[in-house]
Amino acid sequence: MADPYGVHNLPYGSFSTGGGAPRLGVRYGDAVLDVAAALPPSGARAEALRSLDALLAAGPAVWREVRAALQDLLTGSAVPAEHLHPLEGVRLHLPFTVADYVDFYASEQHASNVGRILRPGQDPLPAAWRHLPIGYHGRSGTVVVSGTDVVRPCGQRREDDGTVAFGPTRRLDLEAELGFVVGVPTALGEPVPLERFAEHVLGVCLVDDWSARDVQAFEYVPLGPFLGKSFATSVSPWVVPLAALEHARVPPPPRDPRPLPHLDDAGTGPWGLDVRLEVLVQGTVVSRPPAAGLYWTGAQQLAHLTSGGASLRTGDLYASGTVSGPAREERGSLLELSWGGTEPVALADGTTRTYLEDGDEVVVRGTAPGPGDRVVGLGEVRGRVLPARGQPT
Repeated sequence: MADPYGVHNLPYGSFSTGGGAPRLGVRYGDAVLDVAAALPPSGARAEALRSLDALLAAGPAVWREVRAALQDLLTGSAVPAEHLHPLEGVRLHLPFTVADYVDFYASEQHASNVGRILRPGQDPLPAAWRHLPIGYHGRSGTVVVSGTDVVRPCGQRREDDGTVAFGPTRRLDLEAELGFVVGVPTALGEPVPLERFAEHVLGVCLVDDWSARDVQAFEYVPLGPFLGKSFATSVSPWVVPLAALEHARVPPPPRDPRPLPHLDDAGTGPWGLDVRLEVLVQGTVVSRPPAAGLYWTGAQQLAHLTSGGASLRTGDLYASGTVSGPAREERGSLLELSWGGTEPVALADGTTRTYLEDGDEVVVRGTAPGPGDRVVGLGEVRGRVLPARGQPT
């Protein structure tokens, strides 16, 4: 199989070597290309090559120019060896400075499963769910790069006997998601219509939006997640350009009722993305969620996010919410895989999990179809659970 990190992909990240300052890099095979060193400065491109933050702000014309220059370089004469750094010899950083963070709830299967688990006997979907992409605003300061340990959070939870206690969560969960990275900002009050999605979003990354389910369940009515979601959100170190995902674009599922005009994408190009995720706990593949089935696309999420007048900032990150498919092995969270803790998940080492234990390592990987028989690699997002710090159980 062709390399998933060839010239058809070229995801951006931030890397450093030998304790130096972070620089803009592109993954090429098993190496990182130092972009600013490899490309001659030219006009607006010169400023954009300082960092991924700068490239994000430069806008789609520069995005196209830089991508074309990189592809010309890597398909032409040999790249000087000093500009290519083996992956194992570099440090990967948070790829961009996260401005605002929003997490959506875009998978019908996930939302329905959660409703059946937490609200049995009721309509599993909230009343507004089929009319708009439901979401919440998270904490950008707790977005961390893959490989960062996650400390078990503390919060209030209701015990089985009805009492309320404070302490480390007993239901720590993972959430396999797809993230969208905003480049071009907007003014307050300026909506972004569906057809302008690719003018503002550079690309996608993988996300694990860790959740404390017992804390979340106690606190979320009526205003939604707070401490149950605020402690850590992990992202992959690579941002894959939308331009690399042209062959992964697919029609989204049918919608009923038809969305209102500003969210109705029937007359626009399809922005469903055939990204195939894989979730591992302690080295065991526990799920393979398909992002192609997301009810609401990244374009609709952005249109809804800005429809009320909220402005975009360079470095905004918004995520799809947990990706789940119709089959049990396609559920993107342990809440669903263990059906609220009633059906333990078996691991290869002979142990089982309902929720995550201290020391557990979670990995979310992703790929998408590329041109011909090639695959686009999205890398992975990885995190290990550490015990809570100095709090009662």
